[in-house]
Amino acid sequence: MSTVLEIRDVKPSEVESVRLFLGQNGWGHRTGSAEHFAQLVANSQRTAVAVKDEQIVGFARGITDGLSNGYLSMVVVSEQHRREGVGRALVSHVMGNNSDITWVLRAGREGASGFFSNLGFETSTIAMERSRGG
Repeated sequence: MSTVLEIRDVKPSEVESVRLFLGQNGWGHRTGSAEHFAQLVANSQRTAVAVKDEQIVGFARGITDGLSNGYLSMVVVSEQHRREGVGRALVSHVMGNNSDITWVLRAGREGASGFFSNLGFETSTIAMERSRGG
């Protein structure tokens, strides 16, 4: 029996479960305390969670003005659910339908460049970055 994948906005009651999911999937260094992560989610204009069999299997968040610019901050899919369309569905949910928005991201993790290239992202020669603490 095939189970249904649900992609939707993160509910306030799920924020701590999402934080724990991220910690279990190598992103604990980016979540911080429960309070810090709750603020991170609250300050993100777009969040998405992937749920399968009542378990969180993916999460994504984006920051955007909703008109022109967007930053895709996190896209995380549990290892056992990769290559099932979960990441693609999360990115689609966060980015929405406005083709006037230019979305940017950092694709530093292994396999990320190939994944995002398949979604239409291209390496930019104009992006600049100021690292944390700089």
